Amino acid sequence: MTPSQSISEQELQKIIDSAKRLGVELDEADAIQWLTAAAAAGADEVSVDIRTGTFGHKITMLDFSPEELAHFRKIGKLVEFDDIPGKVETALALSGSAAQSKIQTYPGDADFFERVNIYGDTHQEACLILAKIMRDKALSTYKGDTYELIEVKFGSYPYDLIRGDKLMQAGSPISWSSADVKRGFFEAKTPDGAPKQINWEDVADDPGWCKLDWVVVDPVRRTLVNASNMLDVTWEAPDGSITPLDGYLDGFFQEVYLEADSIPIFSKLVKNISGDALDHYVSQLQSEVKKYTTKDINYGKAAKRMYNIFRLTGKYAEAAYLRELFDEPATLLYQVWSLIRTIDDCFQPESSITGDMLLSQTDSLILAVTRVLEGVEEEEIVRMLLRLRDLLYEDVNSGELSPQAEAARAEVINLVNNFFYEKLTGVEEIKTFMDGLAAS
Repeated sequence: MTPSQSISEQELQKIIDSAKRLGVELDEADAIQWLTAAAAAGADEVSVDIRTGTFGHKITMLDFSPEELAHFRKIGKLVEFDDIPGKVETALALSGSAAQSKIQTYPGDADFFERVNIYGDTHQEACLILAKIMRDKALSTYKGDTYELIEVKFGSYPYDLIRGDKLMQAGSPISWSSADVKRGFFEAKTPDGAPKQINWEDVADDPGWCKLDWVVVDPVRRTLVNASNMLDVTWEAPDGSITPLDGYLDGFFQEVYLEADSIPIFSKLVKNISGDALDHYVSQLQSEVKKYTTKDINYGKAAKRMYNIFRLTGKYAEAAYLRELFDEPATLLYQVWSLIRTIDDCFQPESSITGDMLLSQTDSLILAVTRVLEGVEEEEIVRMLLRLRDLLYEDVNSGELSPQAEAARAEVINLVNNFFYEKLTGVEEIKTFMDGLAAS
Protein backbone atom coordinates (compact mmCIF):
# COMPACT_ATOMS: atom_id res chain seq x y z
CA MET A 1 0.00 0.00 0.00
CA THR A 2 1.26 3.49 -0.84
CA PRO A 3 0.36 6.67 1.01
CA SER A 4 -1.65 7.82 -2.00
CA GLN A 5 -4.09 5.00 -1.30
CA SER A 6 -4.65 6.19 2.27
CA ILE A 7 -4.06 9.92 1.91
CA SER A 8 -4.30 12.17 -1.13
CA GLU A 9 -1.50 14.48 -2.18
CA GLN A 10 -3.90 17.37 -1.57
CA GLU A 11 -4.46 16.29 2.06
CA LEU A 12 -0.74 15.90 2.67
CA GLN A 13 -0.04 19.32 1.15
CA LYS A 14 -2.62 20.94 3.45
CA ILE A 15 -0.80 19.50 6.46
CA ILE A 16 2.59 20.63 5.13
CA ASP A 17 1.22 24.14 4.56
CA SER A 18 -0.27 24.24 8.09
CA ALA A 19 3.03 23.12 9.59
CA LYS A 20 4.93 25.87 7.78
CA ARG A 21 2.39 28.50 8.84
CA LEU A 22 2.61 27.39 12.48
CA GLY A 23 6.39 27.19 12.51
CA VAL A 24 6.55 23.38 12.73
CA GLU A 25 9.44 22.01 10.66
CA LEU A 26 7.91 19.10 8.79
CA ASP A 27 10.41 17.06 6.78
CA GLU A 28 8.36 16.07 3.73
CA ALA A 29 10.58 13.13 2.71
CA ASP A 30 10.60 11.74 6.26
CA ALA A 31 6.82 12.20 6.52
CA ILE A 32 6.22 10.28 3.29
CA GLN A 33 8.55 7.48 4.43
CA TRP A 34 6.64 7.18 7.71
CA LEU A 35 3.28 7.35 5.94
CA THR A 36 4.32 4.50 3.64
CA ALA A 37 5.43 2.28 6.54
CA ALA A 38 2.40 3.10 8.70
CA ALA A 39 -0.09 2.48 5.91
CA ALA A 40 1.55 -0.86 5.10
CA ALA A 41 1.38 -2.18 8.69
CA GLY A 42 -1.31 -4.71 9.48
CA ALA A 43 -3.76 -4.07 12.29
CA ASP A 44 -2.22 -6.78 14.51
CA GLU A 45 1.28 -6.99 13.05
CA VAL A 46 4.16 -7.39 15.50
CA SER A 47 7.72 -6.30 14.74
CA VAL A 48 10.84 -7.62 16.51
CA ASP A 49 14.17 -5.79 16.68
CA ILE A 50 16.64 -8.68 16.65
CA ARG A 51 19.57 -6.49 17.72
CA THR A 52 17.98 -5.15 20.92
CA GLY A 53 15.46 -7.91 21.68
CA THR A 54 12.62 -5.38 21.83
CA PHE A 55 9.29 -5.96 20.10
CA GLY A 56 5.81 -4.51 19.72
CA HIS A 57 3.10 -3.38 17.33
CA LYS A 58 4.73 -2.54 13.98
CA ILE A 59 3.46 1.07 13.91
CA THR A 60 4.63 1.58 17.51
CA MET A 61 8.09 0.26 16.69
CA LEU A 62 8.39 2.89 13.93
CA ASP A 63 8.54 5.52 16.69
CA PHE A 64 10.88 3.73 19.09
CA SER A 65 14.58 4.50 19.35
CA PRO A 66 16.89 2.15 21.31
CA GLU A 67 19.18 5.06 22.15
CA GLU A 68 17.81 5.39 25.71
CA LEU A 69 17.15 1.67 26.16
CA ALA A 70 19.81 1.16 28.87
CA HIS A 71 18.35 4.08 30.83
CA PHE A 72 14.81 2.70 30.68
CA ARG A 73 15.90 -0.85 31.44
CA LYS A 74 17.59 0.45 34.59
CA ILE A 75 14.36 2.09 35.76
CA GLY A 76 12.54 -1.06 34.68
CA LYS A 77 14.51 -3.05 37.25
CA LEU A 78 12.86 -0.92 39.94
CA VAL A 79 9.27 -1.04 38.68
CA GLU A 80 9.03 -4.57 37.27
CA PHE A 81 7.47 -7.56 39.02
CA ASP A 82 9.46 -10.76 39.42
CA ASP A 83 8.33 -14.04 37.93
CA ILE A 84 7.40 -16.74 40.44
CA PRO A 85 7.78 -20.19 38.82
CA GLY A 86 4.42 -21.94 38.60
CA LYS A 87 2.57 -18.89 39.98
CA VAL A 88 3.38 -15.63 38.18
CA GLU A 89 4.83 -14.80 34.76
CA THR A 90 5.37 -11.30 33.45
CA ALA A 91 6.22 -9.23 30.38
CA LEU A 92 7.44 -5.65 30.91
CA ALA A 93 7.05 -2.94 28.28
CA LEU A 94 7.59 0.76 27.82
CA SER A 95 4.52 2.83 27.06
CA GLY A 96 3.61 6.48 26.60
CA SER A 97 6.28 8.90 25.42
CA ALA A 98 9.05 6.50 26.49
CA ALA A 99 7.89 4.13 23.74
CA GLN A 100 7.99 6.97 21.19
CA SER A 101 11.52 8.18 21.86
CA LYS A 102 12.37 8.52 18.16
CA ILE A 103 9.88 11.37 17.77
CA GLN A 104 9.52 12.70 21.32
CA THR A 105 12.81 14.47 21.80
CA TYR A 106 11.68 15.68 25.22
CA PRO A 107 9.58 12.88 26.73
CA GLY A 108 7.60 13.39 29.90
CA ASP A 109 7.50 10.47 32.33
CA ALA A 110 8.99 6.97 32.34
CA ASP A 111 5.77 5.00 31.85
CA PHE A 112 5.81 1.21 31.90
CA PHE A 113 3.14 -1.40 31.19
CA GLU A 114 3.38 -4.96 32.46
CA ARG A 115 1.39 -8.06 31.63
CA VAL A 116 1.11 -10.17 34.78
CA ASN A 117 -0.31 -13.67 34.29
CA ILE A 118 -1.19 -15.51 37.52
CA TYR A 119 -1.77 -19.25 37.83
CA GLY A 120 -4.38 -20.34 40.38
CA ASP A 121 -7.07 -22.90 40.99
CA THR A 122 -9.71 -20.20 41.45
CA HIS A 123 -10.32 -16.58 40.56
CA GLN A 124 -10.19 -15.70 44.27
CA GLU A 125 -6.78 -17.34 44.67
CA ALA A 126 -5.42 -15.33 41.74
CA CYS A 127 -6.76 -12.11 43.27
CA LEU A 128 -5.11 -12.88 46.61
CA ILE A 129 -1.79 -13.60 44.88
CA LEU A 130 -2.07 -10.26 43.09
CA ALA A 131 -2.83 -8.43 46.35
CA LYS A 132 0.25 -9.96 47.95
CA ILE A 133 2.73 -9.31 45.14
CA MET A 134 1.51 -5.72 44.70
CA ARG A 135 1.87 -4.89 48.38
CA ASP A 136 5.21 -6.71 48.56
CA LYS A 137 6.41 -4.70 45.56
CA ALA A 138 5.22 -1.43 47.10
CA LEU A 139 6.91 -2.14 50.43
CA SER A 140 10.17 -3.32 48.85
CA THR A 141 10.38 -0.11 46.77
CA TYR A 142 8.90 2.20 49.40
CA LYS A 143 11.89 4.49 49.69
CA GLY A 144 15.55 4.37 48.70
CA ASP A 145 18.49 6.62 47.91
CA THR A 146 17.30 7.16 44.35
CA TYR A 147 13.53 6.50 44.47
CA GLU A 148 10.35 6.97 46.47
CA LEU A 149 6.93 5.33 46.11
CA ILE A 150 4.21 7.97 45.67
CA GLU A 151 0.92 6.17 45.04
CA VAL A 152 -0.65 2.80 44.27
CA LYS A 153 -3.97 2.18 42.57
CA PHE A 154 -5.50 -1.11 43.67
CA GLY A 155 -9.07 -2.24 44.24
CA SER A 156 -12.44 -0.58 43.78
CA TYR A 157 -14.57 1.16 46.39
CA PRO A 158 -17.08 -1.43 47.65
CA TYR A 159 -19.64 1.30 48.39
CA ASP A 160 -19.88 5.09 48.48
CA LEU A 161 -17.36 6.58 50.92
CA ILE A 162 -16.25 10.03 51.99
CA ARG A 163 -12.47 10.23 51.94
CA GLY A 164 -11.10 13.51 53.15
CA ASP A 165 -13.69 15.90 51.77
CA LYS A 166 -14.44 13.96 48.56
CA LEU A 167 -17.20 11.49 47.75
CA MET A 168 -15.74 8.29 46.32
CA GLN A 169 -18.39 6.38 44.44
CA ALA A 170 -18.81 2.62 44.61
CA GLY A 171 -16.85 0.89 41.85
CA SER A 172 -14.36 3.72 41.30
CA PRO A 173 -10.63 2.90 41.59
CA ILE A 174 -8.93 3.29 44.98
CA SER A 175 -5.76 5.38 45.27
CA TRP A 176 -3.46 4.41 48.14
CA SER A 177 -0.75 6.77 49.33
CA SER A 178 2.56 5.10 50.15
CA ALA A 179 1.73 5.54 53.85
CA ASP A 180 -1.68 3.87 53.34
CA VAL A 181 0.00 0.88 51.69
CA LYS A 182 2.52 0.63 54.50
CA ARG A 183 -0.26 0.62 57.11
CA GLY A 184 -2.35 -1.77 55.04
CA PHE A 185 -5.53 0.29 55.47
CA PHE A 186 -7.04 3.78 55.29
CA GLU A 187 -9.80 5.54 57.18
CA ALA A 188 -12.97 6.90 55.57
CA LYS A 189 -16.64 7.59 56.37
CA THR A 190 -19.95 6.55 54.90
CA PRO A 191 -22.10 9.40 53.50
CA ASP A 192 -24.08 9.40 56.77
CA GLY A 193 -20.88 9.89 58.79
CA ALA A 194 -20.19 6.36 60.09
CA PRO A 195 -16.40 5.67 60.32
CA LYS A 196 -14.99 2.90 58.12
CA GLN A 197 -11.60 1.25 57.86
CA ILE A 198 -10.78 -0.21 54.45
CA ASN A 199 -8.08 -2.88 54.58
CA TRP A 200 -5.88 -3.83 51.62
CA GLU A 201 -7.17 -7.40 51.64
CA ASP A 202 -10.79 -6.20 51.75
CA VAL A 203 -10.65 -5.04 48.12
CA ALA A 204 -8.58 -7.92 46.71
CA ASP A 205 -11.56 -9.63 45.04
CA ASP A 206 -12.13 -6.61 42.78
CA PRO A 207 -8.62 -5.36 41.94
CA GLY A 208 -9.75 -3.03 39.16
CA TRP A 209 -7.15 -0.57 37.87
CA CYS A 210 -3.69 -1.61 39.10
CA LYS A 211 -0.87 0.92 38.89
CA LEU A 212 2.18 2.01 40.91
CA ASP A 213 3.90 5.42 40.78
CA TRP A 214 7.37 6.43 41.95
CA VAL A 215 9.67 9.42 41.74
CA VAL A 216 13.16 8.36 40.64
CA VAL A 217 16.39 10.34 40.83
CA ASP A 218 18.37 10.27 37.59
CA PRO A 219 21.96 10.95 38.73
CA VAL A 220 23.24 11.28 35.15
CA ARG A 221 20.69 13.90 34.07
CA ARG A 222 20.48 15.37 37.59
CA THR A 223 16.69 15.36 37.33
CA LEU A 224 13.70 13.69 38.95
CA VAL A 225 11.70 11.29 36.79
CA ASN A 226 8.11 10.23 37.41
CA ALA A 227 8.06 6.45 36.82
CA SER A 228 4.93 4.33 36.71
CA ASN A 229 3.95 0.73 36.03
CA MET A 230 0.41 -0.03 34.89
CA LEU A 231 -0.50 -3.70 35.21
CA ASP A 232 -2.74 -5.77 32.97
CA VAL A 233 -3.39 -8.80 35.16
CA THR A 234 -4.81 -12.11 34.00
CA TRP A 235 -5.73 -15.37 35.71
CA GLU A 236 -4.83 -18.62 33.99
CA ALA A 237 -7.07 -21.40 35.28
CA PRO A 238 -6.04 -25.08 35.43
CA ASP A 239 -7.88 -25.69 32.14
CA GLY A 240 -5.70 -23.07 30.42
CA SER A 241 -8.43 -20.45 30.05
CA ILE A 242 -7.31 -16.81 30.44
CA THR A 243 -9.44 -14.28 32.38
CA PRO A 244 -8.49 -10.61 32.86
CA LEU A 245 -8.92 -9.67 36.52
CA ASP A 246 -10.17 -6.18 35.65
CA GLY A 247 -12.64 -7.56 33.11
CA TYR A 248 -10.78 -6.53 29.95
CA LEU A 249 -7.55 -7.71 28.32
CA ASP A 250 -5.71 -4.68 26.93
CA GLY A 251 -4.47 -4.50 23.36
CA PHE A 252 -0.82 -3.95 22.48
CA PHE A 253 -1.06 -0.75 20.46
CA GLN A 254 1.37 1.41 22.43
CA GLU A 255 3.85 -0.91 24.13
CA VAL A 256 7.47 -1.72 23.36
CA TYR A 257 8.42 -4.92 25.18
CA LEU A 258 11.93 -4.86 26.60
CA GLU A 259 13.03 -8.49 26.42
CA ALA A 260 12.69 -11.11 23.68
CA ASP A 261 12.23 -13.69 26.46
CA SER A 262 8.75 -12.21 26.96
CA ILE A 263 7.56 -13.29 23.50
CA PRO A 264 6.03 -16.63 24.68
CA ILE A 265 3.83 -15.07 27.39
CA PHE A 266 2.97 -12.15 25.11
CA SER A 267 1.95 -14.52 22.31
CA LYS A 268 -0.15 -16.63 24.66
CA LEU A 269 -2.03 -13.66 26.09
CA VAL A 270 -2.68 -11.67 22.91
CA LYS A 271 -4.51 -14.67 21.42
CA ASN A 272 -7.24 -13.86 23.93
CA ILE A 273 -7.53 -10.16 23.05
CA SER A 274 -11.02 -9.23 21.87
CA GLY A 275 -11.59 -8.52 18.20
CA ASP A 276 -12.82 -5.04 19.13
CA ALA A 277 -9.67 -4.21 21.13
CA LEU A 278 -8.61 -1.47 18.72
CA ASP A 279 -12.04 0.17 18.85
CA HIS A 280 -11.97 -0.05 22.65
CA TYR A 281 -8.49 1.48 22.81
CA VAL A 282 -9.40 4.34 20.48
CA SER A 283 -12.60 5.00 22.44
CA GLN A 284 -10.60 5.24 25.68
CA LEU A 285 -8.18 7.68 24.07
CA GLN A 286 -11.04 9.80 22.72
CA SER A 287 -12.50 10.05 26.22
CA GLU A 288 -9.11 11.21 27.51
CA VAL A 289 -8.76 13.79 24.74
CA LYS A 290 -12.19 15.15 25.63
CA LYS A 291 -11.20 15.32 29.31
CA TYR A 292 -7.93 17.13 28.59
CA THR A 293 -9.55 19.65 26.23
CA THR A 294 -12.73 20.42 28.19
CA LYS A 295 -12.19 19.65 31.89
CA ASP A 296 -8.65 18.96 33.13
CA ILE A 297 -7.05 21.19 30.51
CA ASN A 298 -3.76 19.78 29.23
CA TYR A 299 -3.35 20.20 25.49
CA GLY A 300 0.05 18.51 25.52
CA LYS A 301 -1.48 15.27 26.82
CA ALA A 302 -4.37 15.68 24.38
CA ALA A 303 -1.89 16.00 21.49
CA LYS A 304 -0.10 12.79 22.47
CA ARG A 305 -3.36 10.86 22.65
CA MET A 306 -4.58 12.25 19.34
CA TYR A 307 -1.36 11.12 17.69
CA ASN A 308 -2.10 7.55 18.80
CA ILE A 309 -5.71 7.81 17.62
CA PHE A 310 -4.75 9.18 14.20
CA ARG A 311 -1.93 6.72 13.50
CA LEU A 312 -4.17 3.74 14.28
CA THR A 313 -7.32 4.91 12.49
CA GLY A 314 -5.86 5.89 9.14
CA LYS A 315 -5.72 9.66 9.72
CA TYR A 316 -2.10 9.56 8.62
CA ALA A 317 -1.74 13.19 7.55
CA GLU A 318 -2.81 14.48 10.97
CA ALA A 319 -0.61 11.86 12.65
CA ALA A 320 2.37 12.93 10.53
CA TYR A 321 1.89 16.54 11.65
CA LEU A 322 1.72 15.63 15.36
CA ARG A 323 4.68 13.31 14.91
CA GLU A 324 6.75 16.26 13.71
CA LEU A 325 5.32 18.56 16.40
CA PHE A 326 6.74 16.38 19.16
CA ASP A 327 10.16 16.53 17.57
CA GLU A 328 10.12 20.33 17.81
CA PRO A 329 12.43 22.05 20.33
CA ALA A 330 9.45 23.94 21.76
CA THR A 331 7.85 20.69 22.94
CA LEU A 332 10.47 20.77 25.66
CA LEU A 333 7.72 22.77 27.38
CA TYR A 334 5.89 19.47 27.91
CA GLN A 335 8.39 18.77 30.69
CA VAL A 336 6.80 21.59 32.68
CA TRP A 337 4.12 19.11 33.73
CA SER A 338 6.76 16.78 35.15
CA LEU A 339 8.12 19.70 37.17
CA ILE A 340 4.62 20.55 38.41
CA ARG A 341 4.10 17.00 39.60
CA THR A 342 7.49 17.02 41.32
CA ILE A 343 6.43 20.17 43.20
CA ASP A 344 3.34 18.34 44.48
CA ASP A 345 5.39 15.32 45.53
CA CYS A 346 8.04 17.45 47.26
CA PHE A 347 5.53 19.11 49.57
CA GLN A 348 3.92 15.85 50.70
CA PRO A 349 4.43 14.91 54.38
CA GLU A 350 7.55 12.79 54.99
CA SER A 351 8.64 13.11 51.36
CA SER A 352 12.24 12.15 50.69
CA ILE A 353 12.29 14.50 47.69
CA THR A 354 14.39 17.33 49.06
CA GLY A 355 14.06 21.00 48.32
CA ASP A 356 17.48 20.89 46.68
CA MET A 357 16.25 18.20 44.27
CA LEU A 358 13.20 20.29 43.38
CA LEU A 359 15.23 23.45 42.81
CA SER A 360 17.77 21.50 40.74
CA GLN A 361 14.92 20.17 38.60
CA THR A 362 13.66 23.72 38.08
CA ASP A 363 17.15 25.00 37.23
CA SER A 364 17.67 22.20 34.70
CA LEU A 365 14.40 23.04 32.95
CA ILE A 366 15.24 26.76 32.85
CA LEU A 367 18.68 26.02 31.35
CA ALA A 368 17.17 23.65 28.79
CA VAL A 369 14.54 26.19 27.76
CA THR A 370 17.25 28.86 27.41
CA ARG A 371 19.34 26.48 25.30
CA VAL A 372 16.70 25.34 22.81
CA LEU A 373 14.10 28.12 22.52
CA GLU A 374 14.44 31.53 20.94
CA GLY A 375 12.69 34.88 20.85
CA VAL A 376 9.67 36.15 22.78
CA GLU A 377 8.50 32.62 23.57
CA GLU A 378 11.73 31.85 25.40
CA GLU A 379 11.80 35.17 27.26
CA GLU A 380 8.27 34.71 28.60
CA ILE A 381 8.64 31.13 29.79
CA VAL A 382 12.05 31.82 31.34
CA ARG A 383 10.66 34.87 33.14
CA MET A 384 7.80 32.83 34.56
CA LEU A 385 10.00 29.87 35.52
CA LEU A 386 12.48 32.17 37.28
CA ARG A 387 9.65 33.74 39.24
CA LEU A 388 8.36 30.29 40.16
CA ARG A 389 11.85 29.21 41.21
CA ASP A 390 12.29 32.23 43.48
CA LEU A 391 8.97 31.50 45.17
CA LEU A 392 9.80 27.80 45.50
CA TYR A 393 13.11 28.68 47.15
CA GLU A 394 11.23 30.58 49.85
CA ASP A 395 8.61 27.83 50.22
CA VAL A 396 11.22 25.06 50.48
CA ASN A 397 12.68 26.83 53.49
CA SER A 398 9.25 27.22 55.09
CA GLY A 399 8.12 23.69 54.18
CA GLU A 400 4.81 24.84 52.71
CA LEU A 401 3.72 25.76 49.17
CA SER A 402 2.50 29.36 49.23
CA PRO A 403 -0.51 30.82 47.36
CA GLN A 404 1.97 32.96 45.42
CA ALA A 405 3.82 29.87 44.19
CA GLU A 406 0.49 28.24 43.31
CA ALA A 407 -0.41 31.31 41.24
CA ALA A 408 3.00 31.32 39.51
CA ARG A 409 2.63 27.64 38.76
CA ALA A 410 -0.80 28.28 37.20
CA GLU A 411 0.73 30.98 34.99
CA VAL A 412 3.38 28.57 33.72
CA ILE A 413 0.80 25.86 33.01
CA ASN A 414 -1.37 28.37 31.15
CA LEU A 415 1.53 29.44 28.94
CA VAL A 416 2.37 25.84 28.05
CA ASN A 417 -1.28 25.06 27.32
CA ASN A 418 -1.52 28.09 25.05
CA PHE A 419 1.49 26.85 23.05
CA PHE A 420 -0.02 23.43 22.40
CA TYR A 421 -3.51 24.87 21.82
CA GLU A 422 -2.18 27.13 19.06
CA LYS A 423 -0.32 24.27 17.36
CA LEU A 424 -3.38 21.99 17.48
CA THR A 425 -6.16 24.37 16.51
CA GLY A 426 -4.04 25.81 13.71
CA VAL A 427 -4.71 22.61 11.74
CA GLU A 428 -8.34 22.59 10.59
CA GLU A 429 -8.73 18.80 10.67
CA ILE A 430 -7.40 18.52 14.23
CA LYS A 431 -9.54 21.42 15.45
CA THR A 432 -12.61 19.81 13.90
CA PHE A 433 -11.78 16.53 15.63
CA MET A 434 -11.44 18.23 19.05
CA ASP A 435 -14.63 20.24 18.53
CA GLY A 436 -16.52 17.07 17.66
CA LEU A 437 -15.39 15.33 20.84
CA ALA A 438 -16.25 18.38 22.97
CA ALA A 439 -19.77 18.40 21.53
CA SER A 440 -20.31 14.66 21.99
